[in-house]
Amino acid sequence: MITGGPIGGDSHHARKAEVRRAYNEIIKKVLDVEAAEDAPIIQFGKAEHSGPRSSHNDALVTTALLANYKVGRIFIDSGSSADILFGDAYDQMQLGDIPLEKVNTSLYGFAGEVVHPRGVISLPLTLGTGHTRRTCVLKFLIVDIPSAYNIILGRPTLNAFQAVIPMCHMKIKFSTPGGVGEMQGTPSNREDAM
Repeated sequence: MITGGPIGGDSHHARKAEVRRAYNEIIKKVLDVEAAEDAPIIQFGKAEHSGPRSSHNDALVTTALLANYKVGRIFIDSGSSADILFGDAYDQMQLGDIPLEKVNTSLYGFAGEVVHPRGVISLPLTLGTGHTRRTCVLKFLIVDIPSAYNIILGRPTLNAFQAVIPMCHMKIKFSTPGGVGEMQGTPSNREDAM
């Protein structure tokens, strides 16, 4: 689990403003009942179960498009308070022409130590395929530590995509304008994508 990072802002004032914004957004959603009726219903059935290994405890790992790069070894972590792009993957993507924003807030949770991000970058992330594909521009913290993964998608991404993840299905489903999008995860996702 990763905690910390600039959730709601990189200063006390910015975090207080984010709380006010979130409160107003909640009130708006409660009052906007018609919008909720238009949202697709996300369901999981027995046929979608991940197979005979129903008692597995594997991590959900998948592949997606980040800034038009096919990136593999993306760890879906609902316990992470930040979206992380590891430094090696960032360097391979050669995104140096996109400036990094400075980050003052540290992260906690990588083997117990404090990690200071290199910076934060806003990039488009695309999940799904075809008419149930969806793209959101998200903020990723660039972290320079060794990892088996290229990216960790945490709660900011899961909330942005309105994603649902039952681990027994090894699948992520999310709302799109074209219906319900989905991505299958596999614990042995060894694709040749970055």
